[in-house]
Amino acid sequence: MKKTHKTISRRKRKQLIQVCIITFFAVIFAAIFLTPIILTISNSFMAQSEINANYGAIFSKSEKGGKIFISELVNLKFIPDMISFNQYITVLLKSPAYLIKFWNSVILVLPILFFQLAVAVFASYGFTRTKGKIKEIIFFLYIILMLMPYQVTLVPNYMVSTWLHLINTNWAIWLPGIASPFAVYLLTKFMRRVPSSFIEAAQIDGAGEWQIFSKICFPLCKSCLYSVAILVFIDYWNMVEQPLILLSNEEMHPLSVFLSQINKNETGLAFAIATIYMVPGLLVFLYGEDYLVEGIMYQGGVKG
Repeated sequence: MKKTHKTISRRKRKQLIQVCIITFFAVIFAAIFLTPIILTISNSFMAQSEINANYGAIFSKSEKGGKIFISELVNLKFIPDMISFNQYITVLLKSPAYLIKFWNSVILVLPILFFQLAVAVFASYGFTRTKGKIKEIIFFLYIILMLMPYQVTLVPNYMVSTWLHLINTNWAIWLPGIASPFAVYLLTKFMRRVPSSFIEAAQIDGAGEWQIFSKICFPLCKSCLYSVAILVFIDYWNMVEQPLILLSNEEMHPLSVFLSQINKNETGLAFAIATIYMVPGLLVFLYGEDYLVEGIMYQGGVKG
């Protein structure tokens, strides 16, 4: 009995040590990843003079216009000396250009998100229910297109948009985004794991294809649908190359493009705009975190 108690206590100690080590490294990595976000939010409440005093060396240039060597360490401050809301007042009230860029992002992303998911749901159900070599060939082409980075297909998209006279319109961004194979691939792999016994039982009861889709496959794929929606939203919310190439009118550019073009005299505004820019992504992620984890880790339709 004493030996068994000793072995059990040793196992508990080992497990406790493993948990402590894993927790320690998790805290370190969490702190590393959260530091830029915390710095951005805290520095958005700093005055421009304080930002220049702390980070001015990063943005300084030589007389010839080139960058200079920074010999001193940059002062990273998490707490401002004096809280200032001037940056947010400028962004939200004084200069409407920033809010226009924000709504440009919303106008570009939401139609892509909605229609890409709508196309993906029906396409994935078709790939799941149909059989044949043609279907396998089409799905294989989807996989190839998904593996290609967007930079590879950017030139063909530009040529097609020019031929359709869609350059400098939102359709040049919407159509390639709606036709993206990413959501179709993930939902198809997820929907294929819906137990066939469920579908067979529904067919015995006289259910048609629409009833099988709406009553069985679609409800069981909601967790995957949420996770795909989060990934698609974050991907297109941060897009830069597409608007730069396909939208020549700068007034139509989203906020993601505008953030990459802020100059050294607007670093304070950059922190405030970046904070506002992060809010939708953070809200979407926090709201659907459980669905995202469930949809990625569990690739089936039914829990055991």
